[in-house]
Amino acid sequence: MPSIAAVQDPSSLRTVVHKFGGTSVADAERYRHVAQLLLARDEDIQVTVVSAMKGVTDALIGLAELASGNRPEWRERWHELRARHRGAAVALLGEHAGPVLEWLDERFGKLEEILAALAVIGELPAEVLDRVQGLGEVCSARLLGEHLRACGEDCAVLDAREVLVVETSDLGVDVDWTISAQRLADWRQRHPQRRVVVTGFVARDHADRITTLGRNGSDYSGAIFAALYDAAELHIWTDVDGVLSADPRLVPEAVQLGALSYDEACELAYFGAKVVHPQTMAPAIERGLPIIIRNTFHPEHPGTRITAERETAGPVKGLTLSPDLAVLNLEGTGLIGVPGTAERVFAALRTARVSVVMISQGSSEHSICCVVRSVESQRARTALLTAFAHELAVGQVQRVQLTEGVSVLAAVGDGMAGQPGVAARLFESLGRARVNILAIAQGSSERNISVAIDSADASKALRAAHAGFWLSPQTFSVGVIGPGNVGGALIEQLRAAQPQLLGKANLDLRLRAIASSSRLLLDERGIGADWRERLAASPTPADLDRFTAHLTSAHLPHAVIVDCSASPQVAERYADWLAAGIHVVTPNKQAGAGPMPRLQAIRAAADASGARFRYEATVGAGLPVISTLRDLLDTGDAVISVEGIFSGTLAWLFNRFDGSVPFSQLVSEARGMGYTEPDPRDDLSGTDVARKLVILAREAGRNLNLEDVEVESLVPESLRQASVDDFMSRLPEVDAAFAERLQCAHAAGNVLRYVARLDAQGRASVGLVELPRAHAFANLRLTDNIVQFTTRRYCDNPLIVQGPGAGPEVTAAGVFADVLRVAAGQGAKL
Repeated sequence: MPSIAAVQDPSSLRTVVHKFGGTSVADAERYRHVAQLLLARDEDIQVTVVSAMKGVTDALIGLAELASGNRPEWRERWHELRARHRGAAVALLGEHAGPVLEWLDERFGKLEEILAALAVIGELPAEVLDRVQGLGEVCSARLLGEHLRACGEDCAVLDAREVLVVETSDLGVDVDWTISAQRLADWRQRHPQRRVVVTGFVARDHADRITTLGRNGSDYSGAIFAALYDAAELHIWTDVDGVLSADPRLVPEAVQLGALSYDEACELAYFGAKVVHPQTMAPAIERGLPIIIRNTFHPEHPGTRITAERETAGPVKGLTLSPDLAVLNLEGTGLIGVPGTAERVFAALRTARVSVVMISQGSSEHSICCVVRSVESQRARTALLTAFAHELAVGQVQRVQLTEGVSVLAAVGDGMAGQPGVAARLFESLGRARVNILAIAQGSSERNISVAIDSADASKALRAAHAGFWLSPQTFSVGVIGPGNVGGALIEQLRAAQPQLLGKANLDLRLRAIASSSRLLLDERGIGADWRERLAASPTPADLDRFTAHLTSAHLPHAVIVDCSASPQVAERYADWLAAGIHVVTPNKQAGAGPMPRLQAIRAAADASGARFRYEATVGAGLPVISTLRDLLDTGDAVISVEGIFSGTLAWLFNRFDGSVPFSQLVSEARGMGYTEPDPRDDLSGTDVARKLVILAREAGRNLNLEDVEVESLVPESLRQASVDDFMSRLPEVDAAFAERLQCAHAAGNVLRYVARLDAQGRASVGLVELPRAHAFANLRLTDNIVQFTTRRYCDNPLIVQGPGAGPEVTAAGVFADVLRVAAGQGAKL
């Protein structure tokens, strides 16, 4: 490729080309900032390519369209645009602005003449539009150049139309490098200044007519002049710190990429990422010219460096999302083994001037699937219906199907090549987020995997894939129902563990909703340490429909509801939540011990959707009781019987009840320490223990219902309907009966314990029993729970799980552990 290296010594002069976009030169203040940035750089030759001021190119196109439509308001818009440029000149140059103002008036005067002519002829030729829309860059370069001169710099302004010669074809813009290089060499001999400001976007063709390089043309101008100047680097200055791993508007956790290969940058750009247009990179790729994407507003940031070097770590560098697409599917048995079918499809689409974004075809050749832009989809469908009209009529082609509302998600990275499991990880991430894939395409380079998905799932899919490749944290939208003792403790544990989970496991458990029995607290970004005060002050009434909608509205990859209530009404919603892909974690025993049809519906919903239903804390608080039982069964063992002390409250009472203190006094002490429910009868009735036994029995495969359990209540019939205060005041009435039972047990060398039992015949009971002092259940710590599994393997020496079984902190820890198990099942690195 020819260059002007002949007019300078490449070994001694280092040339750097800078390109600034419209946001970087939006007004006079931004021009000053750009000038300061340029003057601070020590470069032998500095070439600066500028775009029009932000919004000017669109304004010029709008002017031309208004004028050609003979709409009189074009004059007012013309005045506004001229005034904007004059204002910028005065603000930049002050009392020295006179010559530039005259120059601007001359340019805008010619523009007015052109617009007036368009109003007369009533149409807008492409050549005239090219002349009009390039004015913004011409004015922008003059403003920056004059400001640099006013700062005392010897600066030349190059109108690219003086040197750059191009031709436009179906494949884009082709540069005549030989003529352009010669013209630039001639121009440089007349303008040897070390600082040059160049107009982007504009050029001339071989017939010397003014033309443009198309949208994103200023970036292309930067690459062209970097090649012509034989530059060492091309810096493209924009309004972001560099290339990000995903669109930060959809993935706030997107990370900045320090380096990309040309191929990676091209792949990302093809699918709409805010990188560099692939055409821009063509001159850089040919010459091995580094491109650095920088932030004008954060110039100290190193940005993203795009070179020929490949970095295979990853394996995925970034993900992009292309919206507003449609899937066009040609399907028929007559296509199988018929040569030329694909050629006819693409020829028909080319004739209709439809661009194909993605192609997918199965090895059976039964169908050909194309992804096209939505605005072209109907035209594309019509083209295929026409091209295959005969085959459709005779039944060789069954259908030409169009699916609107499609987006394409692309995963890009050099490290994908030859790396097993990349596609699996992508599909697994999308599957866990319940995203259906319509079509798949992967090039032989293995640098890009693209999937077509429903646009309604696009944001969720992007976030799920981004987290799946560990480019951002695995994020869960978490909602807690019942922020009482256990729920409150859980929220505090979540908050305390959040920094460690983010730092070590890349897991973001984002608490976004809390529902009490009366109020609802919702937050988009996450609820903080002041959750109690905010919930108490929330004007929003409790509404579980709104609670659910909020959890799923953020399009985060995963949602989990933690039910810390004891409500059967909340348990009724589990099946619907699971069916919708929302994970459910709970210590609420209403689901596991409630009506069997409800539990069956919950299990069926979880199986169908893949969402997790975790309920370890329903038995034994934080103890691994259910997981231990499940492990036994999963490894082929068979349960013979289950026995245990399942209530920390009752364990404490009967561990302490030795006759020295009346039973009623112990109940009052336990209540005062928070060991009992607000109404101690909820513990003393034995119903809670019976529910736990039902849960274990069902886990073991027994079809047991709560009414099948023989329950001994420790609350006399006479006290069951009294108020809580009356019950507590009259509780000493039971002391004599309990003292007598204790005396009988002691006489036989035994102790009293409240035990749940499920025997080999399936009989279930809970009640107060006498046990030998040497029994495992007789020597527990105060609030310990204990479960004894007698199985085929553990028949002579039963398997025992023992530990603390009461208290909000312990139960909350068990619930938290279930939440983490759900997260691990969705790919979190725990």
